[in-house]
Amino acid sequence: MKIEHVALYVNDLEKARNFFMKYLGASSNDGYHNPKSDFRSYFLSFDDGARLELMQKPGMSDLPKELARTGYAHIAFSVGSKEKVDALTAVLKADGYEVISGPRTTGDGYYESCIVVVEGNQVEITV
Repeated sequence: MKIEHVALYVNDLEKARNFFMKYLGASSNDGYHNPKSDFRSYFLSFDDGARLELMQKPGMSDLPKELARTGYAHIAFSVGSKEKVDALTAVLKADGYEVISGPRTTGDGYYESCIVVVEGNQVEITV
């Protein structure tokens, strides 16, 4: 069994889509729109076959996102080397994203950084 995709509701669909394409190499479908409900979505695909669905619809609740909370915490992206973790983290920081940890080696042996990127949601960049 494999995870088919992960979905993330966002307020700014285009901004979120552009983030994952620009920084993490995603490719996107042309999008879906249901005119009756005004639901919109994109499926983003990554080189290894993983997919992320970005979704948006009117009237969504947007509560503050505490970093330590129940529910999904982050999406981790493997970039292949410590040097690439360092480089992407530096680019994201220079572009104004909040680096909340790392790059560092964690107690369980991961080399990673965690960054708040899309509407208070985190991504982890790892080897």
